[in-house]
Amino acid sequence: MKRERPAQRKRAGGGRPKAPSASQLRRHALSIHRAALAPIRAGRAVWKALEVERTPKGERLRCGKIRLPLRPGGRLILVGAGKASADMARAAERRLGRRIAGGAVVTPYGHAVPCRRVEVREAGHPEPDAAGMAAAREVGRWVDEAGPDDLVLCLLSGGGSALLPAPVEGVSLEEKRAVTHALLQAGAPIEALNCVRKHLSSLKGGRLAQRAAPARILTLLVSDVVGDRLDVIASGPAFGDPTTFADARKCLERYGVWRKAPASVRRHISAGEAGRAPETPAPDDPLLRRSRHAVVADNGMALEAAAARARALGYRSMILTRRLEGEAREVGVVLAALAEEIRIEGRPLRAPACLLLGGETTVTVRGKGRGGRCQELALSFAIRIRGREGVLLLAAGTDGRDGPTEAAGACADGGTVERAERQKVDALDHLHENSSWDFFRKTGGLIPAGPTGTNVMDLVVMLIR
Repeated sequence: MKRERPAQRKRAGGGRPKAPSASQLRRHALSIHRAALAPIRAGRAVWKALEVERTPKGERLRCGKIRLPLRPGGRLILVGAGKASADMARAAERRLGRRIAGGAVVTPYGHAVPCRRVEVREAGHPEPDAAGMAAAREVGRWVDEAGPDDLVLCLLSGGGSALLPAPVEGVSLEEKRAVTHALLQAGAPIEALNCVRKHLSSLKGGRLAQRAAPARILTLLVSDVVGDRLDVIASGPAFGDPTTFADARKCLERYGVWRKAPASVRRHISAGEAGRAPETPAPDDPLLRRSRHAVVADNGMALEAAAARARALGYRSMILTRRLEGEAREVGVVLAALAEEIRIEGRPLRAPACLLLGGETTVTVRGKGRGGRCQELALSFAIRIRGREGVLLLAAGTDGRDGPTEAAGACADGGTVERAERQKVDALDHLHENSSWDFFRKTGGLIPAGPTGTNVMDLVVMLIR
C-alpha cells in the first residue's frame, strides 16, 4: 500500500522543509478521515462487543461487564433500526449463529446487507415512509411476542428514529412526517426532533422495552448524538425518557412549528399535557429494570484514530472537541479564525497542525438551494480564509452522506473561492441560498457519498502547515 508523505520533508542536503501543496493537504485530510472510520465500523464494533461464555449452569451472553444467561427454552430475538443496523445484525449473526431465533431490522434504502436469520428491511430516511411503518409493525410483533425467558438483542444506530415510524393512534404517518420536515427545515437539533417524535410514537421513548417486558433486553448502540445520550440515540426506544409532553410542545414552539402543526398532533400533545394520554416511561420505570445498554462505537473513537493518523503524517494533532454544535455557517467562521490564530500566532499549537472536531452542526434553511451541514460549514470556512495558503478543512458525515445530497461532505482551502470566481461562481450567493452542494459540484471539493457501515455524527479535519 502506498504510504502518504509526511506533512513536511527536508530538501536533499538540508535547508528549509518543503511545505505540502493544496492537493497533498487534501490527500492527507482524506487519509485522516479514512483512518477515523476504521475503528467505528458498526459490524466490527458489534463483533468485538459480543461473546458467548460457557458456564457450569449453561451459556451466557457477555458484553463488557454485562452478563446475561441464555436460558434453556428461551429465545434470542434480534431487532434494530438505523443506518448501520444491517451491518450490526450481520455481525451479531456471525458471532451468535443459530442461537438467534429470528428478528427484524430496518435500515435506509441502499444500506441493506444480507442476513440469514434476521429479516432486513429498507425504508425512508430522514423522512419516514410506508415501508418504515411496515417494518415498525414487524419489529413490534417480535417484541410483543417475547416471553420472560427470552432475550431481546436490540441494535440501534443513527437514523433509527425516522426508520421506526409507529405513530400513536389518531396521528397519521403523513401528519407525523409533516412535523418532522418542518422541524428539519427550521434547523432543529436531533434532541428536539427526537423529543417530539417520542411523544408521537408507540415504540420510541422506552416504549419498545416496555412492550418487550417481561423479556430481558440488551441494546447495543452506535452513537450519533453529542454526549452519547441513551435517551436520544434513535429516540431511545429501549431507554427511559426524561422528556415530557410539555417538553415536546416547547420544542415545537421554539422552532415555530406548533401553530402550523397538524391539528391531530396538537390534540395529542395537549391531551398528554393534561394527563389524558399516557406519558412515555421515565428512566426509573419498573418495567425498564430488565433493560441493559452498551455504546459500542462513538465519535470519540473516530477522533482518537484520526489524531493517530495525523501524527503519523507529521502533524501536531489536537482533538478540540467531540461536542461540536451550532449553525454550520457560524461554525465555519469560528474555525477560519482559529486557523488564522494557528497560522500567525502558533496557538493553540504550532504548524504543521491538525485540529480535529466531532459533533453535528445544523442548518437553518432560508434559501432554495441544496446542501448539507458539512458542505455549508466548508463553504463558510472557504469564504473566510480566501487567499490563505497552507490551510485546508475537510468536513464529512461518518455515515457517508451529508444531508439530502450526493456527497459525504466537502474539502475547502484558501484557493477555493478564487477558483470559483474564475468559473464565475459566486460563493456568497451560494451560501445565502443554502446551495453548498451546487457550489462544490461546480468547483470541485465534494467527498463522494456512500454507506460506510456506521454513523457517529460528523468529523472535521483542519490542516494548517
